[in-house]
Amino acid sequence: MAGKLKREVGFSGLIFASLGGIIGSGWLFGPLAAAQVAGPLSIYSWLIGAITILFLGLTYAEVGPLFPKAGAATHIANVVHGNLLGKIWAWLLFMFYIAIAPVEVVAVLTYANNYIPGLLVGDTGLLSGPGLISSVVLLGFMFLLNFLGIRRIANIFTGLGWWKLAVPVLTMIVLVVFSYHPENLHVLHWHENVHGMFVAVASSGIVFSYLGFRQAIELGGESREPGKHIPLAVIGAIVIGAIIYVGLQWAFLVSLPPSQLTQGWTKLSFSGVFGPFAAIASLLGIGWLAVLIYADALISPGGTALVYATSAARAVVANGEVGAGPSFFTRITEGGVPWVGIIVAYVIGCIYFLPFPSWQKLVGFITTISVITYGIGPIVLLQLRRSMPDLERPFRLWGSQIIAPIAFILSSLVAYWGGFKALTYIFGTLFAILIIYGIVYRIRGSRAGTPLGFKHITWIFPYFLGLWVLSWFGPKVLGGQGVIPFYWSMVAVAVLALISMVWALKVTVPDSQISEYFSVMNKEGVEL
Repeated sequence: MAGKLKREVGFSGLIFASLGGIIGSGWLFGPLAAAQVAGPLSIYSWLIGAITILFLGLTYAEVGPLFPKAGAATHIANVVHGNLLGKIWAWLLFMFYIAIAPVEVVAVLTYANNYIPGLLVGDTGLLSGPGLISSVVLLGFMFLLNFLGIRRIANIFTGLGWWKLAVPVLTMIVLVVFSYHPENLHVLHWHENVHGMFVAVASSGIVFSYLGFRQAIELGGESREPGKHIPLAVIGAIVIGAIIYVGLQWAFLVSLPPSQLTQGWTKLSFSGVFGPFAAIASLLGIGWLAVLIYADALISPGGTALVYATSAARAVVANGEVGAGPSFFTRITEGGVPWVGIIVAYVIGCIYFLPFPSWQKLVGFITTISVITYGIGPIVLLQLRRSMPDLERPFRLWGSQIIAPIAFILSSLVAYWGGFKALTYIFGTLFAILIIYGIVYRIRGSRAGTPLGFKHITWIFPYFLGLWVLSWFGPKVLGGQGVIPFYWSMVAVAVLALISMVWALKVTVPDSQISEYFSVMNKEGVEL
């Protein structure tokens, strides 16, 4: 490694990195997708999503500053359950982080199709041939910006952050002033779409929209004061993002002309126009707002793509540091630029355009894999409280014995609401990774005398298989067989989550190994 990452990011850079990750393509597409699934109850879908991510965010606010390293989430998974789980989580996080920038690029091109026809195939929302080429070029530009160095990138985060906050707030105010129809909130009776209220959390881009909160944690290795700034940035970004998204969903529902709802919410669409807020602005004759939204559809998702391109490169570095990927993944220039990570993340990011050539298809995959990887945070928090009670914690979460289990249950429920198909894809990939590592260990690890550490990951098998089986027997709205009623299936998921959490806490690595991990990290010069 020629250089190392530089600690040049202040509080504003961290919170705007998280806000930049939160306020992206979600506000441009999420309200329509949520309304189609949940109708007026979609307002509560955003609240459920916010509460879920806030609980997870609170656990990461304590755990995150303890790992002020690039790609911190990878190291968090590694410390409590050993190197094998660390490697598995490294690849899952690898898949997750690299997928975000492509989905934001797809969002940019989806809106751009309104004034550059031909980027999409008809009214399908899928990228055309020219659209695929444009997406590869635009994604490359986002990754190239990372060669400017983290200080300049952080300044870009801050500058874009103010714009990304201002346009959504202005949009909701203007639409409600020009068109206010509170009667839209009663188009469906409350009891008719309660199931959809939960399903929308995972399938409509709601949780996806909040996922950016962890950007402050991922940049912890380049923060000037990680212990102080990371918790404030994480919690602050989630709260601000929740206020904006709930407001946007309400504004979308009440500003929509009633004539658009003659067939109900489920069939709501805007022919020939991709992007609900721009469509409403056009219907109301507010041309300047439509133009502003089209401009923001380049800047807002583009800014989020830049945020995640930055984090994806750091995830590649962390992948190499824990031994999940080749050692050359960790190479960094003298100026602190993870150049190998940038190249690897870009190349693999381009591949995502092929199986997931639309915003909605990518979002469903990303939401499921994200909440699964995020779920490790509450487990690590409780184990570190037990094994290292005297460890200095820049932020100590009050009520952690209650908040952490609730956070794990909520993350499990969101993964379950993602549906049978998404769970099948993720878990199939997970077990393929396990098989590969088993083969590699048989060939190389056993010769070197390195223990596989299989015991420490036994909890993930009943947990993952349990979620998959419940989704198979669960309600048809989630792609299941309809054997288990919706609410009873949610109770079953909650029980499964609690049992899995207790099991996970019983098969952790020895306390001495955890202590040694932090000792090594401190010797490397990491200051909390």
